[in-house]
Amino acid sequence: MADLASSLASSLLKKLGSLVYQELYLAWGVQSDLHKLESTISILKILLLDAEDKQANNPMLSIWLGRLKNILYVAEDVVDELEYEALRKQAITTYGSAMAKVCHFFCSFMALSSRLKLAHKIKDIRERLDEINADKVQFNLTEWHEEVHVNPLWREKTHSFIDPSTVFGRDGDKEEIKKSLMHPNPTRNLNIIAIVGLGGMGKTTLAKVVYNDESVVKHFQLRMWVCVPENFNVTRLVKDILKSAGGSVDKNSSNEDTLQTSLRELLKDKRFLLVLDDVWNENRNKWTELRDLLNGGSHGSVIVVTTRSHRVSSVLDPVYTHSVEGLSKEESLSLFVKCAFKEGEDKLYPNLLPIADEIVKKCKGVPLALKSLGGLLYSKVDESEWELVRGNEIWELEENEGGILPALQLSYNQMPNSFEAMLCLLR
Repeated sequence: MADLASSLASSLLKKLGSLVYQELYLAWGVQSDLHKLESTISILKILLLDAEDKQANNPMLSIWLGRLKNILYVAEDVVDELEYEALRKQAITTYGSAMAKVCHFFCSFMALSSRLKLAHKIKDIRERLDEINADKVQFNLTEWHEEVHVNPLWREKTHSFIDPSTVFGRDGDKEEIKKSLMHPNPTRNLNIIAIVGLGGMGKTTLAKVVYNDESVVKHFQLRMWVCVPENFNVTRLVKDILKSAGGSVDKNSSNEDTLQTSLRELLKDKRFLLVLDDVWNENRNKWTELRDLLNGGSHGSVIVVTTRSHRVSSVLDPVYTHSVEGLSKEESLSLFVKCAFKEGEDKLYPNLLPIADEIVKKCKGVPLALKSLGGLLYSKVDESEWELVRGNEIWELEENEGGILPALQLSYNQMPNSFEAMLCLLR
């Protein structure tokens, strides 16, 4: 398992703060650069625990951490070189003061050119670290202390809009779901369809494609889209459903009875489609309570639920469950290229395409990974930047039983104390 950037930073700060290095600063005339280096690492260190926690859900952040670790390794090598030479001098010199020993050592044992090379390395490290430090603002990192524990994953609200041109390889999935949507079980008044798949696999995208399909729009008299909070609160969900349908909700006067009356009136005699996106609730009683409130629509009404858990799906008792798999190699490459290059520019950089192919293979068909890494490399033509993504240590993390991509362990971060979630943090 790879070293943590936070541990590397702590070790380096300890070395930089030792007395012998303070003396070396003066002797070499690099005191300013080393002090700036120490200051920058100190600033970054208090953000690294948060960065290491969030990297599994943000490939761009993982790449940023990789760049930082590379610089810290180089800095550690330079500092170790100074330490070695200082310790060797201490063993062989008979001079009096510590400063005199250091000065004598540098004059006697090392050529001026070698000392200048090392001084240049220190300056280069400091400048590169400054660039990395400047890039941190895009990640909205929070200061953590060592005793802080892993927090549950923050989940972004979703919406129903989608640009069809951004969707790759889901035509077959779409038609299968539409078939169940348009021809539901005739013995049920309200049908449930579950879309199940690992985090980042494109469940929400698939639901959006179906939701906005022209024939689906014409088939249902009312369509509603609700992103479900992790805390499956029925009263809150009823409010969100009413809002999505264009109904009014007076938060100051609406009680549970008023809300359910408003909902039933809204759904009465209408064939509706309701998408409940990203459901985690495994409590059968809560689900039954919500389903009963939604039973007032016309025959053929459908609820589509997206979830990462087959256990959640079983609680829903769906008429149809659709499992979302990874994209094919060809589809994956097309999506990645679309995100990484301006239209047609991929043909101008044939040297990058073999690297792209390797990155795509590691993404294992997960659309979110392909989009994220493609977006990270957008308009970048420096081969070394592409190689940094290809060789990043995040790919080396073990995969859990579900085969989820290490860089996108979204599902397992919902269980912060589990072994799977901890894999995200142990770098």
